[in-house]
Amino acid sequence: MATGQGKTRTRGQKIRRGIAWGALGVVVVGGGLGVWAYSHLDGNIRTVDIKKALGNDRPAQLPTGAQDILLLGSDSRSGLNGDVINDHEYIGARSDTAMLVHIPAGRKRATVVSIPRDTLVDRPSCTSETGRHVAAAHLVMFNSVFSTGGPPCVVKTIEKMTDIRIDHYVEIDFSGFKSLVDAMGGVDITVDKAIDDKHSGLDIPAGTSKLNGTQSLAFVRTRYSVGDGSDLGRIQLQQKFLISVLSQIQKQKSLSDPVKLYRIGDAATKAITTDSDLGSLTSLLDFAKSMQGLNSAHLQTVQLPVAYDVKNPNRVVPVRKLDDELWQALRTDAPIPEAVKHSPAHGTV
Repeated sequence: MATGQGKTRTRGQKIRRGIAWGALGVVVVGGGLGVWAYSHLDGNIRTVDIKKALGNDRPAQLPTGAQDILLLGSDSRSGLNGDVINDHEYIGARSDTAMLVHIPAGRKRATVVSIPRDTLVDRPSCTSETGRHVAAAHLVMFNSVFSTGGPPCVVKTIEKMTDIRIDHYVEIDFSGFKSLVDAMGGVDITVDKAIDDKHSGLDIPAGTSKLNGTQSLAFVRTRYSVGDGSDLGRIQLQQKFLISVLSQIQKQKSLSDPVKLYRIGDAATKAITTDSDLGSLTSLLDFAKSMQGLNSAHLQTVQLPVAYDVKNPNRVVPVRKLDDELWQALRTDAPIPEAVKHSPAHGTV
């Protein structure tokens, strides 16, 4: 069909035009509802003032223009999370999943470094978000730092390990994770071998399965039935899941469905805690918009190079030489050395 200027619209232009008019209609007709929805989503987001807690004793901003985000999955057993994982004996929270996401300037690619929760690290003295002083400690489990000092102490520990300034902090909890996956309509996951794990409750066949929220939570928590049964095998499942989610988001047409888009937004904002700079709907949307050029094909995943602790094989310790090479590569936006991609302890799935 010709336009008033005699031009013919492509199918893509018609779709974008339809979406634009649809969005305009929602704003005009909905009026106060649109304002309420924005305010509701914005109010869902919980924040923690990382900058205030850490002060000035931090690495300098990278001159490359890169962004570094610490992504944590909280395994708190309190409240809704306790209902989700059916374990009310554990009190408190630990960082069940920890990923440092490095995004170079241009936002076209990213490297995700998974840090095993059982890694023994030196925790520096730090200040919790409530202002409580936390003393330094030698060789503590990485996931205990969260329960001891909260997000600021985790960020402080990572910055001391890497000499990389963490620009943003994002934490997602169990109940929120489950709801977010369900709002997305599930996530397609492909595995080479069937997984039947009595501990996590995951039971899926080999091949591709669409996992709902409960199954997805079990998937990223499964460890005993994959690899060597340690957290190292679970890390590989978590990385696979992250890539699958990113790929699915790119394929979804949620932007043309305001109802589904709102449900996803509601679930996502309820699920996360962020640093203060990222802690508004406007900031989150601006950040997401800056990442539009990133796709799953340009997402590289690696595990922090670790070795089994000689005193306790259930714990791992950083391999200093390889770790230094990894952090140096991120600081300079250089390619990750091949040796770094093969951790001595890897728990292959």
